[in-house]
Amino acid sequence: MGDDLSQARARMVQEQIEARGIRDRRVLAAMRVVERHRFIPAELADHAYDDGPLPIGNSQTISQPYMVALVCEAAALDGTERVLEVGTGSGYEAAVLAHLAREVYSIECIEHLHDRARILLQAMGYTNVHLILGDGSEGYPDEAPYDAIVVSAAMPGIPMPLMRQLAPGGRLVAPIGEDELQSLVRISFKNGHWQEEYFGECRYVRMTGKHGFSS
Repeated sequence: MGDDLSQARARMVQEQIEARGIRDRRVLAAMRVVERHRFIPAELADHAYDDGPLPIGNSQTISQPYMVALVCEAAALDGTERVLEVGTGSGYEAAVLAHLAREVYSIECIEHLHDRARILLQAMGYTNVHLILGDGSEGYPDEAPYDAIVVSAAMPGIPMPLMRQLAPGGRLVAPIGEDELQSLVRISFKNGHWQEEYFGECRYVRMTGKHGFSS
């Protein structure tokens, strides 16, 4: 069973991620290592490396593998950074980020998901991931500033609290849009002004909280 899952994970990276243009070797290596099947309900294990999101309870999903890789590549991490993830969910993206950054702070507003991710990530030995229960739309100022902020839920716009928590030269990657289909955007401060770059369309669950969607 273990070998089958390892082979499925290798095929996932080759066919779903590398074939679609992800070139960052560190991202590809992290996606090969992190065991996605451990972050989903046991009854869905056969679909762990399918090309799509999967339900994890509480009306939330684990993101499509390609989108996790795209977000991580857009964050442009070299291993020295302190990263904030908004929306822990299953903990899968936090685990991938743990291979790419020095420290990862991940905030989740749903207590059940927060607790489950904390137990799993601790069991898997991720000592550089720090989980917080709270309103991710306000970021986590206690550990700011961050070299990168990645957002795992769609927002109507970029909340100013998140912008303020970016370190000089930092970048924020988030799905932006009020419709079912959003745009993946990277925002960074360059040459004295904010710069936006677009990485295509995406579908994420809506963010709640003070700066998220009201319903």
